[in-house]
Amino acid sequence: MGIGGTLVDLSVMTWDMVIALANLFTAKLAPNQVVPRGCPGHRGSWPEYIAPKPSDSRSACPMLNAMANHGILPRDGKNITFPELNHKVRQTFNFAASFCFFVPNFSARFLNKSYASDRFDLADLSLHAENAIEHDASLTRQDAALVPDQGKPDLQLVHDLLEEATGKTSDGATLLTKSDLSRALSKRRADARKTNPHYSESFFHNMFGAANSSTMLTIFGGRVEDLKPMLEEERFADHWQPRVLDRYGLTMAKFNGTVLPVERGVDVKKYQ
Repeated sequence: MGIGGTLVDLSVMTWDMVIALANLFTAKLAPNQVVPRGCPGHRGSWPEYIAPKPSDSRSACPMLNAMANHGILPRDGKNITFPELNHKVRQTFNFAASFCFFVPNFSARFLNKSYASDRFDLADLSLHAENAIEHDASLTRQDAALVPDQGKPDLQLVHDLLEEATGKTSDGATLLTKSDLSRALSKRRADARKTNPHYSESFFHNMFGAANSSTMLTIFGGRVEDLKPMLEEERFADHWQPRVLDRYGLTMAKFNGTVLPVERGVDVKKYQ
C-alpha cells in the first residue's frame, strides 16, 4: 500500500471517529425504522428470497450472499461496482458510511481493481491470500484448501456454532455472547490446524475472523432465531431488521468494542 492508500485510510478513520461522536449526541432510530424508507427491508419487508443457481456467484460472506439471494445486489452476484456495494450494505445493515467505504475500498485494493470504475463478482471476494479478507478457520466455511468453493455454508459448522449459544433475552430467546463467540473461534482454529495441512494464520486474519464473526453480535444482536436462516440459507428472517439503532450507523470505532474482547477471549491451546 502506497502513501496515497495510507492517507485515505487515515482520513477514513478520522471520518469514522466524527460519526461515532455524532452518534453519541443524536437520538437513536426507532427499531422499525433502521432500514431507510423506500429501501429493501424497510419495516422488515424484504424482497423475495430465491436460492442461488449453480451458475450464480457467491462469496464466503453470508450477509453479502443474502443480499444477492433477496435481489438487493444482483441475483447472479456478478458485475457489481464497489460504490454499489458500499451504498447497499449501508442501507441494508446500518453500518456507518465510513465503514461501508473502507471495506469495499480495501477489497478493491486486494483485487487490484479501481474502486471508482471497476466491477467484481461476489466469488472474487473469496480470494485466499495473505492480504485478502478470506481466511482459514471460518465459523461457517471449511478452509479453502479443503473446499475451494467458498460460496456455500458448511451446515455442520453452522450447527456447531449456534450450539455454543448460552445467553438468554428477557423473553427467553437464545443469544450468542462474546464469550460464546470466543469459545467457538478457539475450537474452530484448533480444529482447522489439525485438519488443514495448508492452514495459515496471522494477526491480520485472526482480527478479520473475529470481526466477521462479531457482526453476529452487533448487527444481529446475537439472536439465534435470526442467525439460523442467515447462516444456513443465507436468507433474512421474516420481518428482521438490523439491531444497530445508532442514527449514523455502526462505526468501526464502536465495532472494535466487540471485536477486541472476542479476539482476546480466544484460547486455542485449551482445545488442542
